[in-house]
Amino acid sequence: WIDGYEKKLPRLKNFILPGGSPGAAQLHLARTVCRRAERLLVRAMRTELAINAQILPYLNRLSDLLFVLARFENMKAGGIEEVWRGKS
Repeated sequence: WIDGYEKKLPRLKNFILPGGSPGAAQLHLARTVCRRAERLLVRAMRTELAINAQILPYLNRLSDLLFVLARFENMKAGGIEEVWRGKS
């Protein structure tokens, strides 16, 4: 499903900055929250034994989905994907 949407998008050659259309920006924000949850889960898994190991791949794939949906939404809305230029 994710791969199907990804095939409709231009191939990425550089990192892109979150943002674009309002809908895409919200999806990028949701992705950052998902990534934060993923990092917190990894930290918790190092200290607690009773955490379901299937949660981590789920969060990772959810983050992938949110990224692809943000790019797709941006494309549909005519938004611009801003390329990260790095330090100048």
